Amino acid sequence: MAARKPKVIVTRKLPDPVETRMRELFDTELNHTDEPMSRAQLADAVSRADVLAPTITDRIDEALLEKAGPKLKLIASFGVGVDHIDVAAANAKGITVTNTPGVLTEDTADLTMALIMAVARRIVEGANVAEAGDFHGWTPTWMMGHRITGKRLGIIGMGRIGQAVARRAKAFGLQIHYHNRKPVSSRIAEELEATYWDSLDQMLARMDIVSVHSPHTPATYHLLSARRLKLLQPHALLINTARGEIIDETALAELLRSGAIAGAGLDVFEFEPKINPKLLGLNNAVLLPHLGSATIEGRIDMGEKVIINIRTWMDGHKPPDRVIPSMM
Repeated sequence: MAARKPKVIVTRKLPDPVETRMRELFDTELNHTDEPMSRAQLADAVSRADVLAPTITDRIDEALLEKAGPKLKLIASFGVGVDHIDVAAANAKGITVTNTPGVLTEDTADLTMALIMAVARRIVEGANVAEAGDFHGWTPTWMMGHRITGKRLGIIGMGRIGQAVARRAKAFGLQIHYHNRKPVSSRIAEELEATYWDSLDQMLARMDIVSVHSPHTPATYHLLSARRLKLLQPHALLINTARGEIIDETALAELLRSGAIAGAGLDVFEFEPKINPKLLGLNNAVLLPHLGSATIEGRIDMGEKVIINIRTWMDGHKPPDRVIPSMM
């Protein structure tokens, strides 16, 4: 007799190849509408599932986990960040939590460079002019941006994505600086010709471009506070493809509007999907709807990681992408 397939409940619509494979391997319940589950629907899911496969739009907190049934033993999240899951509470109930690290590194780094170029060269602003039919011919002093070659890039968070950004930025002729909990290895520092700053304040005050690549934790909430944002030079650009909660958005909007800093490129926001209205309508702000992982290849790779984590758990082994509370 074939072994019972675990009940896997998927909270959002995933790429077709991923859903098809999950249906083949597991007793999978899909979300065909792609509407985020309500609190009541999530409570029902955790009460029935062996495995919950949520995304970053699902808040899996301690109160919800109290409604989990005895079968729920794995939360296989579709995404890298796990700030939407109370990992400690899950572990206390004997529920393993996994994520999908590594597969989004290159996609997010690509988008970071795209935002740097878009803000520095006023690409979106120029495209809007052309689309509106307001282009009346080239002139020597119109729509001037800044070259990025030779500028200093300060990276906040030198993990996988930060290092991938640094490699791309170095190829563009940028000088690499970074702030991290600890310095990277000497090999990586030499490869990137990267300068380490143990003081974030001192780095911010000296950079032409600052790019955020830290996870969202209680320690990084509003890491770029109003005080720290005021340390940036007037010509500086700020890029965020990490988590919106890391930046005080209201303070940032005020600095952009007054010209105290030159520009910002944001792919993430503090209260997604809501965007701080003070950020809207600013010519010096490029705002994207969380596109960092939005490649076909990346999303399929994420799904394959979810499947590997579930299958490894099914086989009685520790999934390769377990999230341990002490890691956060």
